[in-house]
Amino acid sequence: MSIIKQTYEMNAKPSDVFEALVNPDIIQHWSGDEAKMSAEVGGTFSLWGGQMFGTNLEVVPNKKLVQEWCYDQWAQPSKVTLTLKGKGKTTTVTLLHEDVPEKSLKSIAEGWDSYYLGAIREMFEKKQQVKLT
Repeated sequence: MSIIKQTYEMNAKPSDVFEALVNPDIIQHWSGDEAKMSAEVGGTFSLWGGQMFGTNLEVVPNKKLVQEWCYDQWAQPSKVTLTLKGKGKTTTVTLLHEDVPEKSLKSIAEGWDSYYLGAIREMFEKKQQVKLT
């Protein structure tokens, strides 16, 4: 099993980034797909037609989200920890994804960047551009 560590700078306050992680309507906006998500400990989620699903293990609003992630092709779940740290009008999001099967490591790392945290960052960048014009 492998670990993915990535860091993302978001042009948004921690509260806005946290909402983008737990609000199903916002998730549907940045993911382009149906989402079911809870912001409660023990709550479940389902993304991308149920391919990714799991349970919230720890929820600290605007600071931290820890989830057990399951992928429909994995034998056992992995653990995702997203830590948010605000500085001025930006937020640093640190991703720690543990217990990723070796065969999925590259595609999952790219997926975080292209379809998940990278997509959230892009959403906030577009929002910023709209405010400027």
